[in-house]
Amino acid sequence: MTPANLADTVLSAARAVFETRGLDTAALPATTTVERPRNPEHGDYASTIALQVGKKAGVAPRELAAALAEELGRRPGIKSVEIAGPGFLNIRLDAAAAGALARDIVLAGSAYGKTDRLTGERINLEFVSANPTGPVHIGGVRWAAVGDALSRLLRTAGAEVGTEYYFNDAGSQIDRFARSLLAAAKGEPAPEDGYGGGYISEIAANVVKIEPGVLQTDDPQEIFRQKGVDLMFAEIKQSLTDFGVHFDTYFNEKDLHDRGELQEALDRLREQGHIFENDGATWLRTTEFGDDKDRVLRKSDGDWTYFAADCAYYLDKRKRGFDRVVIMLGADHHGYIGRMKAMSACFGDDPGKNLEILIGQLVSLVRDGEPVRMSKRAGTVVTLEDFVEALGVDATRYALARYSSDSPIDIDIDLWTSASRENPVYYVQYVAARTFNVAINARDKGVTRGEPDDFKPELLSHEKENDLLKALNEYPGVVARAAEQRAPHHVARYLEEVSGAYHRFYDKCLVSPKGDDPITETHRARLWLNDATRTVIANGLSLLGVSAPERM
Repeated sequence: MTPANLADTVLSAARAVFETRGLDTAALPATTTVERPRNPEHGDYASTIALQVGKKAGVAPRELAAALAEELGRRPGIKSVEIAGPGFLNIRLDAAAAGALARDIVLAGSAYGKTDRLTGERINLEFVSANPTGPVHIGGVRWAAVGDALSRLLRTAGAEVGTEYYFNDAGSQIDRFARSLLAAAKGEPAPEDGYGGGYISEIAANVVKIEPGVLQTDDPQEIFRQKGVDLMFAEIKQSLTDFGVHFDTYFNEKDLHDRGELQEALDRLREQGHIFENDGATWLRTTEFGDDKDRVLRKSDGDWTYFAADCAYYLDKRKRGFDRVVIMLGADHHGYIGRMKAMSACFGDDPGKNLEILIGQLVSLVRDGEPVRMSKRAGTVVTLEDFVEALGVDATRYALARYSSDSPIDIDIDLWTSASRENPVYYVQYVAARTFNVAINARDKGVTRGEPDDFKPELLSHEKENDLLKALNEYPGVVARAAEQRAPHHVARYLEEVSGAYHRFYDKCLVSPKGDDPITETHRARLWLNDATRTVIANGLSLLGVSAPERM
């Protein structure tokens, strides 16, 4: 028995107690959890299973806890079990059982933390999806970091995930973009409703370079539209690639129009009985499912609305076999939730199961306490390139993934570029580097882990070793919860906790002998624990798309 399977041991003990007493085992949950008590004096781990199932089984929780404590006390690896309050179980492990986790983690390597919590779920995760009318701005940068981390989390928890970027290459915004490029090529001011910034002039110049006679053609705006969008989107894709973000699918809105999928969606909604005509327009009766007003799909002049494309795109994802459609949107899209949920219901889906919309709040980049507002190229916004230039890829990704996406944040350039423990990404990456160098120094002094069967986990009995082991044991649970709650920030905060536990271990427990002192089995055992820590730190940083350096 190790800390990793303690929850299973608790459930097994509960089943044994139920069977011995003739109780209905149907009252037992399929799985259970154990947690670290806030006060270490209350034990290594705590279980509330007696409180959860006692009443269902017709037994007082404290009475059931007493029976469970007796049964658990007979299980190997458990040092003691105490009953607290109305039926809490406080469990202490013996050193051998606790220490065995270090070997398990090292042997598991990159697989440590993977679970089957979401196995069987097919999830389409759409994020960023910035219009190809300019560089990725600060809000899109947040979704790039959080969305990519979330995709990694979901896969680690067992889900089948398809990541997607919705490429809006149709509509009035693209018209404004094309007009802006044409004006720049002619040396004229940007249209009143157009786009400004140095990037417009750059792209316009590149279009002219590709098509030297573009200004003399019959329809130069159309050429600027086609070539300009291609150039802008190529730049967006390259920026995201440089940021470590890759999408399985880049989906063009124009394809929905060209393949007739808007009409297909309309026909499907009509079959469901939710379409009506009014004033020459075609409407979807979303108010039947909680929307604040019905929505136009096709205007009286025959043009499709943006919402019609949203309907077609949602249906396309569902037709591709995704059970759950997750869409990550900016703070200005909060009103979007009601209509999208209603649209899902109009298709006959369960919005609570088949559609999930995550809203990200605003981000500000600050220096010396003042907001950084101007981009060198975009003119009015902070872009992905600005962020990376200011902080670097690792710090940017970690900083944006460290906070709940539904909270506005200020990213302080001075803090996130400092080489200090106050800088969270530096603090965690320093542990990644320190564990690597501790292992190198140990090897140079002749300390090796040895074969797994020779590992003596019972030697990891120091208080700081036990604290670190307990922290490492929580990693799979943190990953599973972060995936289920769509909350990568839990992983970042956890890594900081592990880093603190490792620093305290490092200060008290030598992995290599001093001077000419002999090498002992304790040194070898501690090397297993050191390497287990590096494994967890590296795995966790990988989920955030952040490197685990060997040197700082």
